[in-house]
Amino acid sequence: MLESQVYLAPAKVNLFLHVGAPADDGFHPICSGMVFCDYGDLVALSSSPGLSVSGPFSGHLDSGGVNLVDRAMSALADRLPPGVGLTLEKRLPVAAGLGGGSSDAGAALRLLRANFVPELSDEELEDIAASLGSDGAACLWGRSVLAQGRGERLSPWPSMSTLYGVLVNPRVEISTAKVYRRFDEMAVFSDCTPPEMPSGFQGASIIAGWLRNLRNDLQAPALSLAPVIETVLNALQSADGVLLARMSGSGATCFAICEDEAASDRLAGAMGRAYPAWWVQACRLA
Repeated sequence: MLESQVYLAPAKVNLFLHVGAPADDGFHPICSGMVFCDYGDLVALSSSPGLSVSGPFSGHLDSGGVNLVDRAMSALADRLPPGVGLTLEKRLPVAAGLGGGSSDAGAALRLLRANFVPELSDEELEDIAASLGSDGAACLWGRSVLAQGRGERLSPWPSMSTLYGVLVNPRVEISTAKVYRRFDEMAVFSDCTPPEMPSGFQGASIIAGWLRNLRNDLQAPALSLAPVIETVLNALQSADGVLLARMSGSGATCFAICEDEAASDRLAGAMGRAYPAWWVQACRLA
């Protein structure tokens, strides 16, 4: 029997992102704390074959291009019955530092396995997800992790209270490749040794204080390509009830960690009124 529920492809947030010098193969080692939101894109089965895309950001996907959901379906094609189709409701900005494409692919893989390939092991599914991109393995399950290597070496994240935050994107798409090229030009590379972490974080103020000693190494190169990111960060940092504001991934989405849910709701409302052209979303993290 086919599962009728819609699968959430949650937005990924890099609480911190340390990036090292490129290796001989051109890839940069990273160390990043990745958490996931209770908001994201939606993936469901369709009665029509192939992939159908809708939603407020569907038009921002490359026209006629193959996205990661297509690739996820292709990876399982020889195990699926004829005529299988999926729908993708694109609610997250594209090229935004939120891992949207990888999370979409992860949701698609989980949905297809549940309905058509239940014998596929977690390990096999993880290998497929990892082959689709650096964030693929982490975004498959949508669980908080410490990611290392290219992003494929995952270890558990300390227990953490639910965080209430706000995501803000100025509706500017940034190429990850361009950000990394600028990062290489700046040549300020990090040691990617994991920071010393406690066994758990109790309370938003505790984790925000810990994160202040860390950073997103791609924030400076992204700012040089899209100066509006600084406007977003300044607006978040100056708001009441904000404990920490930082860019996620390669940008241009920024996030704020708030004192509590009420502060998160107030901030989202205030940002939406002050900057109606921006995309603003209150959320829970982890």
